[in-house]
Amino acid sequence: MSSERSDDSDGLGDLFDADTDRETVPQTQRLKRQFDLYVAAPFRVAMTDWRAIVGTAIILMFVLMGTVGVWLVDKPTSGDAPVLEPPFQNPSYVLGTDTFGQPIGAQLIHATPDMFRMVFAGAVVSVGVAALVGVLSGFRRGSTLDTILMMITDIIITIPGLPLVIVLVAIFQPGNPYVIGVLLGLDNWPGLARTVRSQVLSIREESYVEASRIMGISTGTILRRDVIAQLMPYITVNSALASRRIIFESVGLYFLGILPFTTFNWGVMMNIAYEGNALNRPSMYHFLAFPLLTIFLMSFGLVLFSQGMDSVFNVRLRARHSATIDEGDSDS
Repeated sequence: MSSERSDDSDGLGDLFDADTDRETVPQTQRLKRQFDLYVAAPFRVAMTDWRAIVGTAIILMFVLMGTVGVWLVDKPTSGDAPVLEPPFQNPSYVLGTDTFGQPIGAQLIHATPDMFRMVFAGAVVSVGVAALVGVLSGFRRGSTLDTILMMITDIIITIPGLPLVIVLVAIFQPGNPYVIGVLLGLDNWPGLARTVRSQVLSIREESYVEASRIMGISTGTILRRDVIAQLMPYITVNSALASRRIIFESVGLYFLGILPFTTFNWGVMMNIAYEGNALNRPSMYHFLAFPLLTIFLMSFGLVLFSQGMDSVFNVRLRARHSATIDEGDSDS
C-alpha cells in the first residue's frame, strides 16, 4: 500500500512539474512578446523614419550640450577673448566672440540647461493640464464636472495671453527657469484642452469603449487603456509644439528685456547684439545669427521628433515590424 501511495505521489509530482513547466513557457513568451511589441518594434519603426532619426539626433545633440558640454566648456566671462572675433577664424573661438570678449559658442552651451528647464516645466504644465482637463471633460460629457471644466477653460481663453504673462512676470520677477516655464505654460493649455476634449468625444463612442463599459471594466482602466492610448500620438505632437512655443516666448521676453537678465539665454544674446546695432554692423552679424540658428535648429528637431513619434505610436506599423506577433498567432 505504501509503495502504491508513493507511486501515486510521484505521479502527481510529475504532473505538477509538467504543469509548472507548461505555465513557465507562456509567461516567458508573454514577456518576450511584450518587449518586442513595446520596445523592439517601436525602435524598428523609428529606424525606418528619417524624421525620427534626424529629430532624435538634434535633440540628443542639445541634451549633450546641456549636460556634458557645460562640464567640458568653461563658463564664459568678459575679457576671455578678443572683442568681436570673427567666426571660423580661431579654433579656440569657432563661432567668434561678442562685444564683451565672450565666446559665443560657450554662451550657447551654457544657456542650454536653463532653456531645457523652462521647456520641461512649461510643457508639463500646458500639456499635462490640457490632457487632464480634456480627457475628464470629454469622457464625462454633459456632467457637472464637464460644465465646470469647460467654463474655466473658456474664461482663461478670453484672457489675452501675452499681457497676462507680462503682468505675472512683472509681479513675480522670476529668476528660476522652472518658475518661468510654469508662468509661460499657464496660457498655453486652454486651446489644447478643447481639442483633446473633441478627440475624446469621438473615441468614447467607439465600439471597443462601449464593450469595455458593458464588461464592467473600471473607468480608470478604460481611460488608460482605450482613451489615453489613442491620444498619445496627438499629445506627443502637441508636447513638441508646446515646447517650441515655450522656447519662442521665453526668448522673446528675454529679447524685449521683460524677463530679468539673470542667466545666459539665447534671447539675452540677441538683445545685446540688437542693442549694439548688429543689424547695421557686418562685424556683429555672427553675434545675432548663431543664437537665431540655434533656436531654429532646436525647434526643427522638436517638430521632426514629434512627427516621427506619430509613426512609432501607430499600432499597425508596430505590428508589422514585430518579430514575435506571427509566432504568437501561430501558437494560438
